Amino acid sequence: MKCNRFQTAFCRRDLLRTAACGFGQIGLAALANQSQASPIPASEGFQQLSHTVGGAKRVIFLFMWGGPSHVDTFDYKPLLKDFHGRTATAEALRGRQPPGGTILGSPFKFKQHGEGGIWISELFPHLAKHADQMCVLRSLHTDGSAHGEALLTLHTGKSNLVRPSVGAWVSYGLGAESQNLPAFITISPPRGHGGVQNYGSGFLPAAHQATAIGAAEIPVANAKISNLSNPVLNQSTQRSQLELIQSLNRSHLRTASVDPGIEGLISSYELAFRMQSEVPQIMGLDGETKETLELYGIGTVPTDNFGRQCLLARKFAEQGVRYIQVSTDYTWDHHTKNNELLPKECARVDQPITALLTDLDRRGMLEDTLVIWGSEFGRTPTAENQDGRNHHPAAFSMWMAGGGVKGGYTYGATDDLGFQPVDKPMHMHDFHATLLHGLGLDHKRLTYRHAGRDFRLTDIFGNPATEIFS
Repeated sequence: MKCNRFQTAFCRRDLLRTAACGFGQIGLAALANQSQASPIPASEGFQQLSHTVGGAKRVIFLFMWGGPSHVDTFDYKPLLKDFHGRTATAEALRGRQPPGGTILGSPFKFKQHGEGGIWISELFPHLAKHADQMCVLRSLHTDGSAHGEALLTLHTGKSNLVRPSVGAWVSYGLGAESQNLPAFITISPPRGHGGVQNYGSGFLPAAHQATAIGAAEIPVANAKISNLSNPVLNQSTQRSQLELIQSLNRSHLRTASVDPGIEGLISSYELAFRMQSEVPQIMGLDGETKETLELYGIGTVPTDNFGRQCLLARKFAEQGVRYIQVSTDYTWDHHTKNNELLPKECARVDQPITALLTDLDRRGMLEDTLVIWGSEFGRTPTAENQDGRNHHPAAFSMWMAGGGVKGGYTYGATDDLGFQPVDKPMHMHDFHATLLHGLGLDHKRLTYRHAGRDFRLTDIFGNPATEIFS
């Protein structure tokens, strides 16, 4: 029988009967989506799938707060010794106008390592053994000569206004892999120079903000996630309380139709309850072997604290956390005694970082975990206070390993003294575009509409350095 406008009841029944398979497929798709275990609300309007096939599923960012000197670590400049003590003139810079100051030569020996011949300072003897897993980026530059502006640029893409952090964008773009853990965790985050903004969700839904463990100045062995456990009420009673609160929240949501704040609250409450059973086991080290603890330098000075942080990062990565940041304290800002203090800081992190790469590799996780080492800017090739180095956003180095990057590879270059990039300059926007590309996300498509316009991590800039990936 043919349908016409007077036979709508029959046509609807006919449609339901003939389209049954289609509805079945819709239900199957919903179940498949749930199997990805993402606690992020589906109403946020962004499909949580990679735009391309990226090599990495997660990121571990090792943040050295304060700005290590690039010319003393990963950017070898032998001419610094030749010009040591001389004024930074146009002659020293081959005709280009210098910023002024007295050139400070590096006293640290450099050597090429691995088949790729990556130049690494003697300050990282353990890490040098992994040179063929590293891709060193030597042409970074950023905005802001002060720590606050540079930190916000590194962590959020901009220093003005309140914007989502990198980890929040990753959480928004890819969702979570685990029902019992957040997509974004920050271990020992900085309280200064932007504070919570460096790991906040900004205008993205609250569910994408990081869960913080401790703070930079607190030994991680003493750090806790606030309000994770209830010493008075058992889980059954807590579940009943939560159901009551959530019923009120859902009632409000039905009335409001759309309320991102309430949606984020519902998601956060559910996740917080589930975290009670998962996080304590991860935070403890009882299940780790003696060999693993020794590998990370746990129980030994000066590596114990950062070793614990790196081991926690591996454990959270193993359980499906998408973006994990590990931060040092504010100890790399060497305006004086650079040659005395820098070796001490490197000694605190060299063995733990190497252990993290080793541990991820032997567990088969390095190939899909993008490990990043870096800071907000570098240090000047010239001296400050006779034996220190000042802030230098014009040129600095970072490195990546795993996650599909080319090992034993060096990208970009600075001039003969490390003042400016001269080959393949990489602005922080380019770096962020590259990071997202490694996760399979197109930085131009990862957008969120706020205040009448579409925002993205890279604003209207950024070009990914696709050549660093295999």
